[in-house]
Amino acid sequence: MIREKYILLVGDGMADYPLAELGGKTPLEVAHTPNMDRIAACRVGLVNTIPEGMDPGSDVANLSLLGYDPTVYRTGRAPFEAASMGVDLKKTEVAFRMNLVTLDRSSEKEIVMVSHSSGDISTEEGKAIIESLKKDLTLPGISIYPGIAYRHLLVWEQGPENAKTIPPHDVLDQNMVSYLNHGGEDPVVDVIRRSWDFLKGHPVNMNRRKRGLNEATSIWLWGQGRALDIPLFNDKFGFNGGVISAVDLLRGIGVYAGLKPIEVEGATGYLDTNYSGKAKEALEALNNLDFMFVHVEAPDEASHSGNIKDKIEAIEAFDKKVVGAVLKGLEQFDDYGIMVASDHFTPISIKTHSSDPAPFAWASREELASGEKGIGFTEEFAKKSGLCFKKGYDLMPAFLGHSPQTQRTQR
Repeated sequence: MIREKYILLVGDGMADYPLAELGGKTPLEVAHTPNMDRIAACRVGLVNTIPEGMDPGSDVANLSLLGYDPTVYRTGRAPFEAASMGVDLKKTEVAFRMNLVTLDRSSEKEIVMVSHSSGDISTEEGKAIIESLKKDLTLPGISIYPGIAYRHLLVWEQGPENAKTIPPHDVLDQNMVSYLNHGGEDPVVDVIRRSWDFLKGHPVNMNRRKRGLNEATSIWLWGQGRALDIPLFNDKFGFNGGVISAVDLLRGIGVYAGLKPIEVEGATGYLDTNYSGKAKEALEALNNLDFMFVHVEAPDEASHSGNIKDKIEAIEAFDKKVVGAVLKGLEQFDDYGIMVASDHFTPISIKTHSSDPAPFAWASREELASGEKGIGFTEEFAKKSGLCFKKGYDLMPAFLGHSPQTQRTQR
């Protein structure tokens, strides 16, 4: 019996709006993407990964792509990150995503969110800061865990699960003084403010200051939630699988779904990530697994930074070093399906996520031999195709052959 292999390749936040700087085109339209175009020539469309009323976060979008209804299987993004880091949450604990961010506090009337990532701080620098915070930012019932780069975890016994928190990448260049002046009323803000004096004199920040780099001037808590129960991917679809991502959130979703986390040396989540290593490890894993979920963060990071050049470079690297390499490597298998997708839009013009239906494309081995020329992997081609999955979680079963119908709507 021939056992099919399936792989989903996600270029985080690739989808965008037309930009005047690109002559009214999007980065996907400008970028050289022959491999994604080859897949799109077989089938391209839109998928609504963000249910109405939900924030357009990567947790919501990627749960949808993996075939899970985020209105059912989500309490917040931090529990997924905890799972990736091997932190078992008790029922009484609330996990918070803890970013290292750059706040400009030079004025009493303005506290500006300069960078959600402390200027792309390295994992080594971030870990040094977090290890110090674990000792010096001691509060009853709170534990801190180091993650990757600027992304870390805080676990709070009986923590304020319903506190109003704000994703830092949603408020870049904005004045946060009204939110941060709630000290004494909001326990989350109190914890954030406690980090300020300590971080000011940290050796990592002093070194970054000398080098003219953004400093980690504050921690930032958001994305909180409790542990949750998710059915295994194998139980839902009958395929055992793995996950590759430099981002704890995505690995954590995979862990909850029973996908095997596969480490890739040099995977950073930035433009310098090890694209080729991700492709190589994914193909090797498919010798023993049926399904692979491979996530590349770099386009999203460039979007949050508002860097058009970096976004185009990230998209082209994803197409050549991940999609192209995977297409070539899949030829060793008798039968396979490959899908590429942008989990959500991250328009450079707003530097954050939006809820627009995102483009996807998929093809089988047989279909790739006879694709229609002249169709590319772009937002416009996806829209014109008329193929749209209104419920994002219906896309995965259709891709895996568990659903005989696709949903066509004229758009």
